[in-house]
Amino acid sequence: MSDDKVEKVLMRAKKRAEELGIKTVLVASTTGKTGVKVAEFFKDFKVVVVTHSAGFSDPDTQELTADNREKILKAGGQILTTTHAFGGLGRSVRRRLGTYQTDEVVAHTLRIFGQGTKVAVEIALMAADSGLVSVNENVISIGGTGSGADTALLLKPANVQDFFHIKVYEIICKPWK
Repeated sequence: MSDDKVEKVLMRAKKRAEELGIKTVLVASTTGKTGVKVAEFFKDFKVVVVTHSAGFSDPDTQELTADNREKILKAGGQILTTTHAFGGLGRSVRRRLGTYQTDEVVAHTLRIFGQGTKVAVEIALMAADSGLVSVNENVISIGGTGSGADTALLLKPANVQDFFHIKVYEIICKPWK
């Protein structure tokens, strides 16, 4: 994804956050490249960068680079590394038994609106479960397809066990493809 497209997403998200008085921004980031951009771009906001869990791509590995971790923290961002809300135990069952579980069905359903939408919803659940965002606070949640950021949502998070309480109030932007 081009830096220009990511920049447009961030500008739209920041404009909307400022209009509504939103104080918290969530962003998904695998290597931390997008997390660094968001932490620096939203320097006057609370920024939570949500990474892949350790072992996501290979056992005992963390895809977030040490350099990007340092840059995110230096810019004032927080980092959340935890199991994916839509892919933990259910993914293990699918890999072993060849059958899908509810969490992955929900993930596939959200992908109807785009991968970035699914990611933005999922990281809001993860951040709420970790206590880094309140379920009583509206946030901007930014996700992407592959790498970078292409989707921004205005939403009210929920804990995973209360999934149906999450409220997506606005799709600030998302790709049409």
